[in-house]
Amino acid sequence: MQGGEPVEWWQRRRIVLAAIALAVVPLLYPAIPPLTDVPGHIGAYRLLAEAGTGPLAQHYAVHWALIGNLGVEGLVLALHPLLDVEPATHLIVALIPALAVAAMLWLGREAQGRVPASAGFALPLAYALPFQLGFVNFALAAALAMGGLALWIRLARTRPDWVRIVAFVPIAGLVWVCHSFGWAMLGLLVLGAEWVIRGRRGETGWRRIIFAGLACAPMAWPQLLAMTGGVAMAGDTGDWFDLAAKAQWVASLLRERWKVYDVAGVIALALVLWTAIRSPRMRFEPLLGVPALLGLAAFVLTPRLFAGGAYVDMRILPYAVALGLLAIRADGEVARRLAVLGAGFFGMRIASSTLAFVLFAQGQASELAAVAHIPQGAAVLSLVDEPSTADWDNPRLGHLAGIALARARAFTNEQWAISGQQLIAPRHASATPLDRDPSQMVYPAGEPYAQTDFDTAIARFDRDTFGYVWTIGFPPGRAKAADLTPIWSNGRSALYRVALSPLRPSR
Repeated sequence: MQGGEPVEWWQRRRIVLAAIALAVVPLLYPAIPPLTDVPGHIGAYRLLAEAGTGPLAQHYAVHWALIGNLGVEGLVLALHPLLDVEPATHLIVALIPALAVAAMLWLGREAQGRVPASAGFALPLAYALPFQLGFVNFALAAALAMGGLALWIRLARTRPDWVRIVAFVPIAGLVWVCHSFGWAMLGLLVLGAEWVIRGRRGETGWRRIIFAGLACAPMAWPQLLAMTGGVAMAGDTGDWFDLAAKAQWVASLLRERWKVYDVAGVIALALVLWTAIRSPRMRFEPLLGVPALLGLAAFVLTPRLFAGGAYVDMRILPYAVALGLLAIRADGEVARRLAVLGAGFFGMRIASSTLAFVLFAQGQASELAAVAHIPQGAAVLSLVDEPSTADWDNPRLGHLAGIALARARAFTNEQWAISGQQLIAPRHASATPLDRDPSQMVYPAGEPYAQTDFDTAIARFDRDTFGYVWTIGFPPGRAKAADLTPIWSNGRSALYRVALSPLRPSR
């Protein structure tokens, strides 16, 4: 029994544990998690693990600082004495969806007193678009934020107010170090829940708003410290209120590989939410409903770019939708039907993610055969044939050259180097602008993100820096330059040696 009511099958501990374990399954097979940015992150982890030593020291500088983007970095470095960067990354990234699923289930239970019947519809959002893009630090911080909201609700019910306020001072710092946008999400969600908590105590009007804000205010210290004494964030801020793009993010909520199937999944979630709004037999728990509405408001009001960070608005959307789904209250036969449908939806999405990741990993492995032909310490210009942003299925090759950095200690032009967001900086100024992300990505002409033209890059890249050119998605012979000699190809991509480059080590 639970609160005087029978424990339904979806509320049993073994089912909860099975759901958490199932969340890991799609990432068991691929040795390199086939998420868009992860190969680049693996390269960065190699840089940090071997900072100032070996051939990488001549290619990159590492400027150690406390920034709000170090979640997985810290875990990989902590594991590095036991595991190399690739298996450490595999382990940590595979556990992030499990952590998110556990946090969602805990959150639903704390808010409703039981695991909600609708939970199965929320759980696949652990694999939503931000995770698919490889935003692993944010995904880790977001999972911690969902767990943090559950803890806040529990402490509000079981402990005096000062306990949760004090407890969340270090928790806020931990989430901020993982990712500053995840920290902002935590603060927003906790603010919404605290407003509901104080309303249930009888507080009203401005007093309710002010005291909810004051309860959350101590959580602001990490960002205030960073603004006054930390590393300033550089980069563009803009692309506000692009409603067409926001509509695309909604449709892409479950974007993975098969457009019709993925969009149908989003429609199913929308129908569940709409049914809960319309049905007199279902209702929403305000402790989660209000934070969900605040999350949706943040999605609408925030820009796509903030201080160089991309897709800022899109990141909070899946967690706001998950909160809305977890907020659904249903009883009796309605709950049982909802639980069965949710379990089926979760199982179906896990199965399709598993298949999709196998296919992505096989495609990446075919391209990574080139790395065996890159000497240790070489400098490699990578140029990747990126599909149109209108294409749903992306082979996720944009940062594949990061594996050359990790395995061959090579210099590549795919690493991020934005002050305040990364700790590394390329040393080869003569290679600018082809020395950092996104210079490796060659989009079709006319695409909004197009910056690098393939033929122009081949003609003008700095031969004194780069000893090799790796064209991913461009067949052999597509790079037309007299000083390029093909040394490897899989028919789809090619690796070239550059003649007379001083940074090209001899074999």
